[in-house]
Amino acid sequence: MTLTDEILDRLGDPGLEQFAGMLGTCTATTRTVLQAVTGTIVGGMARNAYDPDGAEALRAALEDHVDADPFNSDIASLTRDGQSILGHVLGAQGTEQAAVELARLAGADPAVLMKTLPLLAPMVMSVLAAHAAEHDMDARDVAVVLRREQAALPAHLAAFVAGLLDSVYGPPAPPRARTRPRPQVDW
Repeated sequence: MTLTDEILDRLGDPGLEQFAGMLGTCTATTRTVLQAVTGTIVGGMARNAYDPDGAEALRAALEDHVDADPFNSDIASLTRDGQSILGHVLGAQGTEQAAVELARLAGADPAVLMKTLPLLAPMVMSVLAAHAAEHDMDARDVAVVLRREQAALPAHLAAFVAGLLDSVYGPPAPPRARTRPRPQVDW
């Protein structure tokens, strides 16, 4: 089961319907959008984890989310945590870019996606943290899991997410060859 599948499973039909209400879409479209949002967050984490220091910072940040339960948290604290996570993963401008692109996919207002992204980010962190703790993963293991998760996206979403992440980060390059500034990786 992928992280995305686990998140969708934990949300269940009631959670999916809540997100559908926010987005103003049917549940099938909402499921696709949530897969793309989760894929974007995972992909951003994977891009940060290409750098060993970024992978170490992410692994350390997962420790703060091991016992968190974002599936039963209040919206305000979930949003605050999610905005912090997105700041580290995509940066402020990258989050806005992602919201615009994801809104096009959903046929929704980008402002709605700016509210959706921070709700899902803590869920991704929590599920990833649980897996990392359960399997005693180090930073390198977490980076491998994130790349595996990216590869598990359906082909049409993988292409969409890769294009979105390229617009935020630039095309992937070896860590030492990067010339474009990256979002903050210290958590």
